[in-house]
Formats: sequence, structure tokens, C-alpha cells
Amino acid sequence: MNLPNYITFARILMVPILVVVLMTRVQNHLIIGVTLFWIASLTDWLDGYLARRWNEVTVLGKLLDPLADKLLVAGALMSLVELNLAPAWMAFIILAREFAITGLRGIASEEGITIAAGTVGKWKLGAQVAAISCLMLGPKLDPFLYTFTKREIFKFFIQLNRPYAFIMGMGMILMWIAVILAIWSAAVYFKDFWNVVGERLFDGTGKLTGNHEPAKHEAKSADQRGDGGNIQ
Repeated sequence: MNLPNYITFARILMVPILVVVLMTRVQNHLIIGVTLFWIASLTDWLDGYLARRWNEVTVLGKLLDPLADKLLVAGALMSLVELNLAPAWMAFIILAREFAITGLRGIASEEGITIAAGTVGKWKLGAQVAAISCLMLGPKLDPFLYTFTKREIFKFFIQLNRPYAFIMGMGMILMWIAVILAIWSAAVYFKDFWNVVGERLFDGTGKLTGNHEPAKHEAKSADQRGDGGNIQ
């Protein structure tokens, strides 16, 4: 264990706190919730930065970091759906993608391969963080904006049951972007997974199929490649 991994664990522990704050609807629960969400999101950047800077990137960190991200997004989205601030079907697509990729990552891990998050996956996470932030801030900030502008910004092309919805409207647009990127990144991940693990599952050479002998046509092992079996 190292400091970056401890930071990742801290992010995981912040998820139930975030959910409790939002679900119990304490005073200013949305402001407190978005603050906790931002702090947790900041640790996602911090643990990766420290791990790279100190050369302490570990397989455990590569597995825990995306898991922590998924738990954070899942907790926030489920809370927003319960608060009627996010569409349930959008949350379902995003969370279904996360569960599916977690399952594929687990299979790859059993085969001795770590598939790290790709560029599209990072964009997807960024869109999710921005969307969740806007949906949490909207109910508080939009009334202030309407007071000064007197304009119903998103009334005509986004059906929100609110007379003033600039921040909420931006949140909905970002949710659409997050859903599209979630589907796109899932397709990219599945392609990478299939290229490395897929054939093993069907030709009887993988660990999960009971035959531990490597196939003659499989790619070079992690030791031969010198990259720890990691797919960027």
C-alpha cells in the first residue's frame, strides 16, 4: 500500500457519506453534496498524479481507481434520481455500462491482464462529473440567475418542469454527452478486451476455461512485453 492507494480508499469511503447527505436532505444538502462530490473527484486526479510522479503505479491502484470512480458516480446518480433531478433511464445506461466493464475487467484480471481506462473513458468520467455537478447546483443557482436575467433559458428545447433552468439545462445536455460517451467507451473497451482475452475464452486456453496452457497464437506475455500486461 502507498499514499495514492490510501487516497483512492478515502474516495471510496466518501461515497456513503455523500449518499447519506443527499438522501437525508439535511439543510443545504445539495451544496454539501456537491462539495463532497468535488472533493472526491479531486482525489481521483490527485492519486493518479502522485502515483505517476513518485513512480508508485501499482496493479492494485489500477483496479481500485476505476472502481472508486464507479462507486462515486453510482452513488451520486442514484441519489439524483431519487431527488427527481436526473432521468432514471440515463442513470441506468451509465450504471449498466459501469457494471458491464467491471465484469470484463474482472475476467481480464483472472487472465493476468490489467486493462486500464482509455482516453474516451476519461472523457466520459469528466462529462459525468460536470453533469452531476450542474444537476446538484441547478436547484440552488438557477433561481438567482432568473432573478437577474428574467429569462427562461431552456424552456423551448429541453422540457424541464422549472421556469428557470440554465444550470439544470446544462446538466441535462452534459448527461446526454455522458450517455453517448459511456456507450462509445464501452465499445472501445470491449474491442480491447476481445483482442486480448476473447479468443482465450473460446479456444480453451484461458484460465477461466480450465486449460492453463497458453495458446501458440496468443500475444506476447506481459513479461515479454515489459508493460505488465497493461492495455492503455
